[in-house]
Amino acid sequence: MVRKKRRKSCVRWAGEFECRPLSRAYILTSTSQPSLAFLASPKPGALAAKERLEQRYGSVSVYDADIIVALGGDGLMLDALHTSIATGAQVYGMNFGSVGFLMNDFHEDNLIERIQAAEPARIRPLRATGEDIHHNAFEALAINEVSLLRETRQTAKIKIRIDNKDRLAELQADGVLVATPAGSTAYNLSAHGPILPLDSRVLALTPISAFRPRRWRGALLPHTVKVSFEVCEPTYRPVSAVADNKEFREIVRVEVEEARDITLTMLFDGDRNLSERILAEQFES
Repeated sequence: MVRKKRRKSCVRWAGEFECRPLSRAYILTSTSQPSLAFLASPKPGALAAKERLEQRYGSVSVYDADIIVALGGDGLMLDALHTSIATGAQVYGMNFGSVGFLMNDFHEDNLIERIQAAEPARIRPLRATGEDIHHNAFEALAINEVSLLRETRQTAKIKIRIDNKDRLAELQADGVLVATPAGSTAYNLSAHGPILPLDSRVLALTPISAFRPRRWRGALLPHTVKVSFEVCEPTYRPVSAVADNKEFREIVRVEVEEARDITLTMLFDGDRNLSERILAEQFES
């Protein structure tokens, strides 16, 4: 067994190298066996598979693992990635969900060999910071998207600024979202937003059922921008902000920008390459 510890994790990101400290980072070679932690969705099949895999390959705490193996759907993959933010672990998913866009196929055999041969997909989450009508501040990270949604029958009215410059004085809609390339095939696509290549270095700003401006379809933004939303009439027209699975209600404002200090790694089998699947999704009928 060969496991070399290093002080920094260095990754290539769109042609550039970034090095950042991690609480634990390892170089895994073909002769090393990574320590595994297994997470499973509540579905009986996933829980039973977790027990079998733990007996077969051993397991450690998610906070001590080199690799988190997620057994479930895309929602569980997001949960595992959020866990990995604190630990630096890589995440390898196997599908027990309905879609499993971010997951590999489930097989119990040769798990270590599959992980060692897997291709990494490195992504950065969004950081949302804001305040509600009661002056409570909030902050959250989102791997897929940050969305603003009306809470009642009243149409939301939202002002949009990009890098402190007013771009839309008032969007009247059910809401609006900012999506990462990795999340562009999720809620963003359902709201008729564009699918973004994984290495595109852009974010999608997409309205949700826009009423005014009626023909506004959204925008593609450089990944370095800060998007600021201000809720008009927040008491009469309450709006919530949702960052992946965290919701903050009755917000007044929220700012969204890429978390440049965080890089997350998903592992994919060669025939489940994420960049290829994002490209192929654009040709699905």
